[in-house]
Parts: sequence; structure tokens; C-alpha cells
Amino acid sequence: MSRKYAIHAAEAHVVTSHGADFFGEDRHPLTSLTSLAGYAEGCLSQDERGPVVLLLSNPGEGGTMTPGQAAEIAPLLLKLARHRFVRPKESAIAHALAAAAEEAIAAAEPWQWRIEAA
Repeated sequence: MSRKYAIHAAEAHVVTSHGADFFGEDRHPLTSLTSLAGYAEGCLSQDERGPVVLLLSNPGEGGTMTPGQAAEIAPLLLKLARHRFVRPKESAIAHALAAAAEEAIAAAEPWQWRIEAA
């Protein structure tokens, strides 16, 4: 009888500011963000997908968006989260990213993210 062990290799995560947890940060697996970039390419119009795909496919080591830039990205992430072809897991991540961007806008603070290797 073979067993599959529950221990998995650690993944890199993207940590965003203005999240919903106690410390004001959200953690999302980097692989889920790149998967969400593929959904953005297929579900958003050509004019809308540019900044969203760039953000999701290559978040870099870390970055910052001004409240104005976050105001452009947040509705597109929300539109992606509500699209009928996006799977629930990726939809929840897009919705959480949109909410974090909107919190940064409301606080008039920059929206920041960083990559953390597990």
C-alpha cells in the first residue's frame, strides 16, 4: 500500500499590503498569480488586459503602485474576479487583490507587494 505524504515543497508567495488579515497583508501563491494572468489574457479586452497581465505575470521582487495606478487596476481585477470563466480559486485571489488595492486607494497610501520565498 503506497501513501502520498502530506508534506509539499514550499512555494514562493506574493505578500500585498492593505490586505484583510490581522497585520494588513495578504499572501497569495506566486503560481496562482501567474495562472490568473492567463485568465486575464483570455477574459479581458485587449485595452484592459495590459497592466493587469503585466502585474500578475511578472510581479518582480517587489513593487509599489501609487493610489492613482491602483485605482486603474482595482476595477479590472474586480471585473476579472466576476468573469464566468475564471475558476473560483483564482476568482477569490483576484477579488482579494482588488479589495487590497481599494483599501490602499481609500487610505491614500501606496499599494505595495513583495515576493517571499517560503
